[in-house]
Amino acid sequence: MTYRVGIDIGGTFTDFAMLKGEEVILHKNLSTPEDRSIGVMTGLSKLAEKEGLTLSDFLGQCDAIVHGTTIADNTLIEMNGAVTGLITTEGFRDEMEYRRGFKENIWDATLKPFKQITPRRRRLTVPERIMADGSVYKPLDEDAVRVQCAKLKKQGVESVAISTIFSFVNPAHEKRIAEIVREELPGVQVSVSHQVLPRGPEYDRTSTTVVDAYVAPRVISYLEKLVSRLKEGGYQKQLMVMQASGGVMTKEYIDGSPIRVLASGPAGGVIGSAHSGVAKGSPNLLCVDMGGTSYDMSMVIKGAAPAESGWNIHHRYLVGVPMVQVETLGAGGGSVCHVSGGEVQVGPESAGSEPGPICYGRGGKKPTVTDALLMLGILSAEAEFAGGSFSLTREGVEEAFQAIGDEMGYSAENASGGSVAEMAAFDCWRIVNANMIQAVRRTTAGKGVDSKDMVMLAYGGNGPAFAAVHADALGIEKVLVPKASPTFSALGTLVAKPTIDEERSCSFQVDAADLSQMKALWQELEGRAAKYFADASFNTRDIHFSYQVNMRYAGQNFAGSFELFTCQGAQDFSFLSKNFGEQALAAFNKRHMEEFDHIREGELPEIIGVRLVSSVDTPSPIVGEGFNAPTVAATPAKRRRANLGEGYQETNVYLDTSLVPGNEVMGPAIIETTFTTIVVYPGWKALVDDAGDYELRKVYSH
Repeated sequence: MTYRVGIDIGGTFTDFAMLKGEEVILHKNLSTPEDRSIGVMTGLSKLAEKEGLTLSDFLGQCDAIVHGTTIADNTLIEMNGAVTGLITTEGFRDEMEYRRGFKENIWDATLKPFKQITPRRRRLTVPERIMADGSVYKPLDEDAVRVQCAKLKKQGVESVAISTIFSFVNPAHEKRIAEIVREELPGVQVSVSHQVLPRGPEYDRTSTTVVDAYVAPRVISYLEKLVSRLKEGGYQKQLMVMQASGGVMTKEYIDGSPIRVLASGPAGGVIGSAHSGVAKGSPNLLCVDMGGTSYDMSMVIKGAAPAESGWNIHHRYLVGVPMVQVETLGAGGGSVCHVSGGEVQVGPESAGSEPGPICYGRGGKKPTVTDALLMLGILSAEAEFAGGSFSLTREGVEEAFQAIGDEMGYSAENASGGSVAEMAAFDCWRIVNANMIQAVRRTTAGKGVDSKDMVMLAYGGNGPAFAAVHADALGIEKVLVPKASPTFSALGTLVAKPTIDEERSCSFQVDAADLSQMKALWQELEGRAAKYFADASFNTRDIHFSYQVNMRYAGQNFAGSFELFTCQGAQDFSFLSKNFGEQALAAFNKRHMEEFDHIREGELPEIIGVRLVSSVDTPSPIVGEGFNAPTVAATPAKRRRANLGEGYQETNVYLDTSLVPGNEVMGPAIIETTFTTIVVYPGWKALVDDAGDYELRKVYSH
């Protein structure tokens, strides 16, 4: 027997999805912030125990371990990355602060500037200049580079970003600067823009390279520690790491550009959603993932969640590498409920896993969304929590919400049959719902999508507890809740294909493209992909190549990527024919009409780069479908007092272990599963399909 294991580390829990033949086995345990690799190894030991194997025997039988990590995100959130310096072209010292004039909220006159990774004293310039055609206008002053290295050394830099003008056309100066930096500052991490993001414009490239330099030491150190622990434990293969693009690749590839793991955790869930949605006959999905720390929203259109490179703002920094589009809100089970400015507020502060919500009994003192769910009866102190990891406790929870109620001036007379503490908990529930619903509306409106036309797919430890009430507010009438939803991002890493997504810059009018230059650029990208895939023991003939171009109208800030041709194995450039310009223009016009509902008649777009997405197929979890079993009303296991939005009442509670395909659960009701709780709100019903997955359907308006 061989195994494939997907892992996703969240702020509160570390999730595991193990593929054993066609069977999917789930596991969760608390994350270990002091050393996240400990939580990973703990979970692998538990999976080995479930299989009756020693850790060594289990890891020896693992065909693949695929890992999604938030280490880069956490580094930016906590601002505890490497002491980073920047060397750039003379005259471009303040590119990072100009930010193209971008401000997150143009109406907020009090919005503070974001904290600079590279303060001005560590942003240094050198005389040199490459022109747009790659010619050298001003030679590199190597002595100046050494002088600047001495200044950075005095400031104790641990990482250096190098970004010079037009290095993506001619990287000679950047390469030489990197050589000098390594000579003068041995042991320092070096990130060069022509490798991290080999395209313009300069702010995008510089920002991405600086962020790469800032997070690289922590990412590489963590992955090396994990690889070492895995090898000691008996794992014999290469560790595969989830990328923000939605693909996975070897740790060795990631070492060259660690920025690619930023936002890789949420990307796994989106890829898993697309895979599941297509199988269930719902290719257009609004995906919502609520875990312990955040609420992530994304969309799958026509069964795909393509990665977009460009204006990707993460934690107030621009990161231009290809990313599956995920919007994040600081709202999760661990989000802290508090009073500020005379208002009840929820988040963005999170209790995380240490100490966690009060009800975890691990020393938490601040009330959270999870504590509110316990007060509302949605969660129970009598039931096992997180797969039996521990049980919840009510000790201290009611007192914490009583304090919120007292501060807000609540009284028993207006508590609608509940206590002041219960009223405060219900208000926290309402507020976090409103925050999440509004965030979804902003996301869909920004993409020109009507949520009423979508099916919602809910996952994460808390997603199914809120999904139906969100769908109700958004006009969505169907919600999918896979049985693997509590560890769906981990499952998504097993769905994701090993992928390399890279691009190179060029500049032509679409009707005057230099086909020989474009072919040379694609061949360079093919060679890089083939090398890394060969190192990972994949055969070149199994690689799928997607040839794409980056195009825009002259003067546009952003470009779109358009696929022109796909093939497998041997190189095939037959599409580079005399009608290439017509094919590229047709692809551009089609996408522009779909996304913006117009094209500029009589104006030709320009090609500003080539892109190659290379991937190979690997075994994926099989998703079942259909409702062939006869519909039968399920029998509740118990009842408890709960408030599902319409006041406290005795509510049916069902156990997932006793439900079978065809079972129907009418709301209001609660379904307790091993790792999550599904809430069937009033006006909704839940159906169990042939695969044991849940489908929530709107029954009536209330």
